[in-house]
Amino acid sequence: MTAPAPIVYPSDVDGWLAFASDRPAAAIARVADVDARLTEASARGMTPEERLDLWNDADLALRQATSEVYLLSEAHPEAAVRAAAEAQVQRLEALSAGRLLERALFEAFREIGADAGNALDHDRRRLWRDVLRDFRRGGVDLPDADRERVRVLSDRDTELSLEFSRNIRDGRREIRVAPEDLEGLPQDFLDEHPVGDDGLVRLTTDYPDLMPVREYAVRRETRTALVAAANDVAWPENESVLAELLAVRAERADLLGYGSWADYETEPRMIGSGAAIADFLERLDEASAPAAAEEYPVLLARLQQDGPTASEVTIADLFYLLGALRRERHDVDAQLVRSYLPFERVLPGVLATTGRLLDVEYLPVDASAWHADVRSYDVVRGGERLGRIHLDLHPRDGKYNHAACFGIAPGIAGRVLPEAALLCNFSRGLMPHDEVVTFFHEFGHLVHDILGGRQRIARFSGVATEWDFVEAPSQLLEEWAWDADVLASFAANAAGEPIPSELVERMRVADGFGRALEVRRQLGHANVSYHLHVDRPHDLQSATEHWYRTTSPVQPLAGRHSYAGFGHLTGYGACYYTYQWSLVIARDLLSGFGGDLMSPEAAARYRREILEPGGSRDAAELVEAFLGRPSSFDAYRAWLDAE
Repeated sequence: MTAPAPIVYPSDVDGWLAFASDRPAAAIARVADVDARLTEASARGMTPEERLDLWNDADLALRQATSEVYLLSEAHPEAAVRAAAEAQVQRLEALSAGRLLERALFEAFREIGADAGNALDHDRRRLWRDVLRDFRRGGVDLPDADRERVRVLSDRDTELSLEFSRNIRDGRREIRVAPEDLEGLPQDFLDEHPVGDDGLVRLTTDYPDLMPVREYAVRRETRTALVAAANDVAWPENESVLAELLAVRAERADLLGYGSWADYETEPRMIGSGAAIADFLERLDEASAPAAAEEYPVLLARLQQDGPTASEVTIADLFYLLGALRRERHDVDAQLVRSYLPFERVLPGVLATTGRLLDVEYLPVDASAWHADVRSYDVVRGGERLGRIHLDLHPRDGKYNHAACFGIAPGIAGRVLPEAALLCNFSRGLMPHDEVVTFFHEFGHLVHDILGGRQRIARFSGVATEWDFVEAPSQLLEEWAWDADVLASFAANAAGEPIPSELVERMRVADGFGRALEVRRQLGHANVSYHLHVDRPHDLQSATEHWYRTTSPVQPLAGRHSYAGFGHLTGYGACYYTYQWSLVIARDLLSGFGGDLMSPEAAARYRREILEPGGSRDAAELVEAFLGRPSSFDAYRAWLDAE
């Protein structure tokens, strides 16, 4: 059997415009052919296996085409290509949702029946059950008028979600400050931000400006001004977009027979129901409140050293104060740590570390991509190419402005080589340690997509597990960014001296302080995500500010509109709780390494039981297979209490 080949990308704008139209058109034609055959499944005498294999073919075509153009809509430097790709995303999403309303297609799978369905092999039986559930959740059983309304609402959800993301992507804000207002910023930052003709320095809300300012700027006014600007990214543009999106989702959930959008979203996930989200958030509240109550007065007292009249710590102060306290209490100077983390050392370090852990090599390939910044690698083991990855790691205009992994090709054994990309916004120079942690996190998604990309069924390929498990492998991989031996293997200063193990140990100890407040910050995001969808408040600004104010002692900036730039409200919907749910699992998975992060035995078991199955088994089964027991909350609670 010929090994599947990677995608060949164009090298000019015209080629990319054709790529963004021709490949979706081919996928749509393939789906039309499959659907025509499935609607005649009985007449053709198709076996259950033949029906499910055909569905898988169409699903593969749709998933790959949608992933390709979705990536282009967020990453291509040419606005015309982004716009063309975005239009195709909407077209493909509409087709995917619309198929689940077609009764003739549904009949091809409903008539398989329980006896024949249960006699299928594991993968096909799992697919059959998921397909029946998807049709029901899609609205196939509704009366005609309601079915058509669900179709309209589903298409509108896609349209609004794309608009919401586009406004964030294009919503950069700028402020201008006096040079003296940058007191505390590292010299390389100052060198990259010269004084303009007006005597002021320009700062943007892009991560390479925002992150250093909120962590190092001594002057509170500077931090507050830039964080306030970041909190208003995509506002007012996204005010009406989000209001309509919430209304569309609520109506759709109601038509489909769910109590709320949260109930609809959680049905196929580990957590199981919207009410269980509320219960889980209450459990996080109970677990983190005592430690956060102890941490907050320490922050406030430190803030008052700089300004005695300060009465509350805000989100614009949090990272600066944590950095100051870590420096003063634990001798951890974030700028000193940065000096050991130049990007050109971190990149090969992440590759070498994950390569050793996962028993793979990353071989650079000279291939066309959507931008000159993109670095592409074949992922190889024992001479066999397992997949291809693309690293697009620095900011530019028109590009996705956070950090995420984007699937491109869902791997199918013998048919499709898995491909995925990272879109990040890292510094080209010295990296803060939290950016290195983010790099490891996103790389966790990337390798999950590749190593889990040898399935028979497209919907089980790569990271296609339950959505509230998908962050766990990435959160687990963050731990390698805190290991002294791992860091010493690549982190070194300009003189070539590796980062001292004593410094890394102090970093780990210092990181314990503020952990509960960080959980409260994440809990605030989860509350906003959940309550905006479930409570449907008329005043989005007031409701969002309320949930942040009541969740954490660290206060939001009053009168701002962070929900307008909260990109997770599209993909994650009401379910931002996912990050803490997955973190509970990740802390438990860590115990499986027995204190040795590079243990070959533990790593092999982890690859075999967690990464390589993709979504072919329930997440709870994956965890139990790796740990030898069901997952527990104990490791998370111990981590939260540690300082």
